[in-house]
Amino acid sequence: MEESLFSGESSEPPSTGLEHDDPPGNSGNTIVLTVAEDARPSKQFHIPDSSVLNLVRNGRAPAARSHSKPANRKRVTEKVTTSPALPDRNGVRLDTAHSSGPSLRRENLLTSKFRERFYPDASDADWDDWRWQSRHRIKTLEQFERILELSPEERDCLADGGTLLPTAITPYYMSLLDPNDPMQALRKTVVPTTREFVRTAGEADDPLGEDGHSPVPGLVHRYPDRVLLLPLDFCSTYCRYCTRSRVVGHGEIQPNVQRLEAIFHYLEDATQVRDVLISGGDPLALSDEKLDWIIGRLRAIPHIEFIRIGTKMPAVLPQRITPELVSMLRKYHPIWMSVHFLHPEECTVESKQACERLIDAGIPLGSQTVLLKGVNDSVEIMKSLVHKLLTMRVRPYYLYQCDPISGSSHFRTPVAKGLEIVQGLRGFTTGYAVPTFVIDAPGGGGKIPLQPDSIIGRDGDDILLKNFEGKVFRYPDPMAT
Repeated sequence: MEESLFSGESSEPPSTGLEHDDPPGNSGNTIVLTVAEDARPSKQFHIPDSSVLNLVRNGRAPAARSHSKPANRKRVTEKVTTSPALPDRNGVRLDTAHSSGPSLRRENLLTSKFRERFYPDASDADWDDWRWQSRHRIKTLEQFERILELSPEERDCLADGGTLLPTAITPYYMSLLDPNDPMQALRKTVVPTTREFVRTAGEADDPLGEDGHSPVPGLVHRYPDRVLLLPLDFCSTYCRYCTRSRVVGHGEIQPNVQRLEAIFHYLEDATQVRDVLISGGDPLALSDEKLDWIIGRLRAIPHIEFIRIGTKMPAVLPQRITPELVSMLRKYHPIWMSVHFLHPEECTVESKQACERLIDAGIPLGSQTVLLKGVNDSVEIMKSLVHKLLTMRVRPYYLYQCDPISGSSHFRTPVAKGLEIVQGLRGFTTGYAVPTFVIDAPGGGGKIPLQPDSIIGRDGDDILLKNFEGKVFRYPDPMAT
């Protein structure tokens, strides 16, 4: 039996969740992208593209026990607590009794009310323990019915055993969901529906061709100087649009020593590799000790200059960002972190505090946001998100077109929608708030940046440029003779 890094501790609580194969479905349209790879000929990639723009729902129905949204679901952060506490200038609950490190305890109002109703016996110490959160994830139909008023599509999917992608949500993230509104943005991203059973043309279980670029198990070497390291397949909360839905949560990728040593041996010989992205699954689901060992082994390889970590923990389980974790990470600078925020409703006081801890330790944060139909596919929502991220000192880095994984057609917008959003941001807000819109080309083509047309032509020695207002300007650019 292979030696495990967990020494008897499992990163995945008992039961891997809900699994089911997606049946074939109907067809879709495609668009063509061209990418040039160094001096090699350009390659073309086909991706499925919707034909109808579907704007996000912004309206809210009156409070009721039907599928309408209660009036008190407004994202406020006011709380009066019986434990020793002082309100800050925004009225946010600041508890000193269970302070972790020098920072005061913060909790948003929705979470406080959720705890009072569904977890009355959980102390602050319990709730703030990321392992407690992981052990108490919501995974079964009975658990969902206890908290949410399920729609027929949600109930049927959960009752049928779910889809290939497992289902699990941390109690913290569940507290941000609207119990009565299945159309709420956050709820649609984590609660499965029968729409995941529909498979359309152009979709694939491994649309990015990662398996074809894996020289050793758990490592993807697509770019010359960069690799993707996958130490585990566990996530605290499973996103329904996950590009690795074929592997996450099934327990097939475990952080055992033999498998990881094979990866390290490959990297020691691959001297052209200077950048390692640790992803998964979510690598922060590992204990501090296991993560310390992995990063330490990477740092011991002389030609590896940059280490990045991809995680959604600050959004779905901010309790994971402990002073102890941050203290360990700062030993290995330069460390960068790609965080995954989708919607302004994820930007709570808890997630802000988690990001502050990382930033204050010198770990730069960049957000990689996936564009999702009916979730964040409007200029208004995206602008609110990127502005909140900047106030949290998180740089909006990438805006991804949703990958065409199996059963994802209900999430994918037309590519034109992403261009429209970028156009609606650029010039109307600070450049720091404008992410790069990219498509990860199917078949292993890599990331291809997309931009609204800004160069509209040439007139003699002038380039004709179009600004964010649609006005045309000239730039002198004599043609080479």
